[in-house]
Amino acid sequence: MRAICWYGRKDVRVEDVPEPKILTKRDAIIKTTLTAICGSDLHLYHGTVPGMREGDILGHEFMGEVVEVGTEVPNLKTGDRVVVPCSIACGNCFFCQNGMTALCDNSNPESDLADGASPAGLFGYSHLFGGYAGGQAQYVRVPFADFGPMKIPADIGDEQALFLTDIFPTGYMAAANCDIRPGDVIAVWGCGPVGQFAIRSAFLLGAERVIAIDNIPVRLDLAAAAGATPLNFGEADVAEQLKQLTAGRGPDACINAAGMSAPDALRQAILACRKGGVVSVPGACAGHVDKFPIGSAFLKGLTLKTGPTNVHPYQKPLLDRIEKGEIDPSFVISHRLPLEEGPAGYSLFDGRDGCTKIVLKP
Repeated sequence: MRAICWYGRKDVRVEDVPEPKILTKRDAIIKTTLTAICGSDLHLYHGTVPGMREGDILGHEFMGEVVEVGTEVPNLKTGDRVVVPCSIACGNCFFCQNGMTALCDNSNPESDLADGASPAGLFGYSHLFGGYAGGQAQYVRVPFADFGPMKIPADIGDEQALFLTDIFPTGYMAAANCDIRPGDVIAVWGCGPVGQFAIRSAFLLGAERVIAIDNIPVRLDLAAAAGATPLNFGEADVAEQLKQLTAGRGPDACINAAGMSAPDALRQAILACRKGGVVSVPGACAGHVDKFPIGSAFLKGLTLKTGPTNVHPYQKPLLDRIEKGEIDPSFVISHRLPLEEGPAGYSLFDGRDGCTKIVLKP
């Protein structure tokens, strides 16, 4: 089969690799119908995530058709159309039973490598997260398939369903963590795909105003199309503008969707948030952040909520919102490419300008 494989910094290739096989009774094999390049995949592309090995298959946002199931997967059958959560969860451990599927105790055989953090396994995201082959491929082995994949109704298109794998639940969880009340003002740093879904989710959850902070015009335009107030940090003093937009009090909650590539965003969010507010951090973070303003967070009585997304419990409620017409997640797609053009897609997405989300078709 064909798959996008990692070979080093800015070196990804489409290659012939062996097709996956059923390894345990709880496995399924999925024929990929649509996959995507995620913003967090760019961290792999830049070589900033440890644990990658030459030839690793990339991709954690994918959906497709079931072609084979293990003997302990009673919920799926050949021909079922499914979306697959980006994180891998057993469904049985303490964390899975309490809805914290991104912290599963049993899906990551390499959890001791992650600085003691013990995250769940993740498709196509280094051996730090289990070394699982990813979904930017024609076929994928899905462990714990009796718990993870969700069947999609025939009237929901692939492009509408695809982002239930990661970025829609991630943006929604970021907004849900803000404990939004009617009348709240929410500020969002980073208007990439996760930020876009955080913006729309904040409105779905009752925010009165959302302020979208970025410096890329196409992203700010997309945020404005959702009703957000755009704020270009390249043209304005963010701190001063946020004061003016909130009568000097600061946003009720701040979402840092900028991730590890923008540590300044987290500091800005803490300093800008109103007293007693919430700082929500869905953007992937790693390592240590220098000059972390813990004093400001303490004196202002802020609540910090962060962590990898618990995709599984959000999938069905968000599918219901799609079916009701409350949101069409395909709005974020700017480019559609065949899998064979995946390396060019990575380069294009890395350039950002004019590109909000790339989907690939095997």
